[in-house]
Amino acid sequence: MVDPNNNQRSIRAVVWLAFGVAMLGAAAMLASGLGNRFGLWDYRFAFALLRVAAWTGAAGALLCLAATVLAWRTNQRRALAALLVGVVAGTVSFGVPWTMGRAARSVPPIHDISTDTVHPPEFVALATVRRASPNGADYPGGAVAEAQRKAYPDILPLALGAHPAAAYRRCLEAARSLGWQIVLADPKAMRVEATDTTRFFGFKDDIVIRVTPLDAASRIDIRSASRVGRSDLGVNAKRIRAFYREMARKG
Repeated sequence: MVDPNNNQRSIRAVVWLAFGVAMLGAAAMLASGLGNRFGLWDYRFAFALLRVAAWTGAAGALLCLAATVLAWRTNQRRALAALLVGVVAGTVSFGVPWTMGRAARSVPPIHDISTDTVHPPEFVALATVRRASPNGADYPGGAVAEAQRKAYPDILPLALGAHPAAAYRRCLEAARSLGWQIVLADPKAMRVEATDTTRFFGFKDDIVIRVTPLDAASRIDIRSASRVGRSDLGVNAKRIRAFYREMARKG
């Protein structure tokens, strides 16, 4: 004869095991980003942990779905809420890395984007920190420039019908409006250097803006480069587009 109490305990154990696996995936996903942001480990370990989070989260979500059937058939109503949370947590834990991987596959594996690929704006104030970073300070050019032209044909210099001094001020205001940390604002050289920090992983990407006089008009060039990682997942191109939109809004 089957003991109903033992059967109930076994089902509860399955429910909480499924919930635990899903939450473990969620914890690993959060830890991957927060650990990198606060310097507990480098981006390589963070990405490895993110892969673990993805598969753990997927397994947890599937287990929670299966356990939901058991909980429903045995009238374990309170367990259903926990299982629903587990399904959501596991799905997110898988979905975030999957989305990042899809983004990486949709763009070329480059991390340095410039509107001028022949004479890209150079880092001055940020040169030291750039040289100390894995990706360095020098623009790679060559194959990277060609890959950029094919993937981002819209990333071009911006021509403004404004005096260079006015164009410089607009660039500085746009950079500040976007929340970038201004490292250098030099009105004489008409250049701005700044750093932008990604939200989840806390990656530091550096930006340099150069204003070139064109008689009474101005040419704006901008370069955005990641300090680490072979691919930027398209973030630097998106940042340059956001800067141009902000420039248009302020114009």
